[in-house]
Amino acid sequence: MSANRTRILHREPRRDLPVAVGGDGPFVIDSAGKRYLDASGGAAVSCLGHSERRVIEAIKAQLDRLPYAHTGFFTNEPAETLAEHLVARAPEGLGHVYFVSGGSEANETAMKLARQYFYERGETGRRHFIARRQSYHGNTIGALSVGGNAGRRAVYEPILLPVSHIAPCFEYRHRRDDETPEQYGIRAADELEAEILRLGPDTVIAFIAETVVGATAGAVPPTAGYFRRIREICDRYRVLLILDEVMSGMGRTGTLYGCEQDGVAPDILTCAKGLGAGYQPIGATIMSEDIFETITGGSGAFQHGFTYIGHATACAGALAVQRVIDEDGLLENCRAMGDLLDARLRDAFDAHPFVGDIRGRGLFRAIELVEDRATKTPFDPALKLHARIKAAAMAQDLMVYPSGGTADGRAGDHVLIAPPFIIGEEHVGMIVERLSRAVAAAFADAGVSTP
Repeated sequence: MSANRTRILHREPRRDLPVAVGGDGPFVIDSAGKRYLDASGGAAVSCLGHSERRVIEAIKAQLDRLPYAHTGFFTNEPAETLAEHLVARAPEGLGHVYFVSGGSEANETAMKLARQYFYERGETGRRHFIARRQSYHGNTIGALSVGGNAGRRAVYEPILLPVSHIAPCFEYRHRRDDETPEQYGIRAADELEAEILRLGPDTVIAFIAETVVGATAGAVPPTAGYFRRIREICDRYRVLLILDEVMSGMGRTGTLYGCEQDGVAPDILTCAKGLGAGYQPIGATIMSEDIFETITGGSGAFQHGFTYIGHATACAGALAVQRVIDEDGLLENCRAMGDLLDARLRDAFDAHPFVGDIRGRGLFRAIELVEDRATKTPFDPALKLHARIKAAAMAQDLMVYPSGGTADGRAGDHVLIAPPFIIGEEHVGMIVERLSRAVAAAFADAGVSTP
């Protein structure tokens, strides 16, 4: 379909897009009959692929019963059952859920929930949020304000909320040669304490971070011990810890909640993409019992809301998604295929002169491209290597999720890989083979010769 004929304001209006008409497991099919292997789950969304009948039938059945009833008047069975399912498996202390329509809404909700918690306690002077550079928490004004990606913030900077940003835990970019990974992680975490003390501990509401950094830096896991130190600092100064697992949660990194692997429990956890697997729009903000009881025992109402919170059909779809993950042992497959994908990526790219790092957890992996491996110097952003790789991959019938600004929000390129949990060994082989060809084609298109 020609971009100048569509009535939609697309993400890139000047680019012609194929028309998606069907799905078959991990493949998306366009109107010309091409089958694209979805190696990114769209944006790490489609964890069950594109044709899971059990989810589709659950959505149809709910539509037959009740599509939607406003939560100002009713609750509904799918929402109640899904909340029980999530809380039963959640990190210790998380006890109640607020359902929304996506990740940006989930993080916006978390911010307002955290502020009201302290308001109910009479600590009305708490007004500051602390986040990290090279993070992404969504596109609403509040969520974009805590996001730390310079490129995404640039146009809207004058209207964003004032938020402090400390360094990310990004070992490849920031660990010194004289540090162990654990020592580096403690140093990175200690920046939080310094910022809390600078602002004044009684003025800080919360620290928000992605458990594993997603789109803006490419599957960057924390070093061992980093989040345990963060948790200690938050407890010391009575600052809430919000973990954003919109992209990295719901099994993507091999456990249902990503923070399970770091041995910490946040006060608020957000999730979305893999929660509903793309079959219906849904997100969730999961809160501690303390936050829930403080608000319900105080004013009695959360001063917040969206039209589609607790949407019955969306919750029915998400519940079916989570049951399929349990019934089919897909967390185990995610870990096994994640290990295999990591090994195959290393076989293909470890010696590549322009691949500086291969990283991630579970089926959440990335390669970072650099002009010079020794100095980790990024390529000139004007080359738009990430965009060239995306186009070259589509030409190879492969969907991956490349992004720019990896190093500092402006320079740097990475390719994020987040395929459905249902993939097998043959799909892993196809992903790496097609990606290798796409990377080679992109460098050739940019006029970059391999030394």
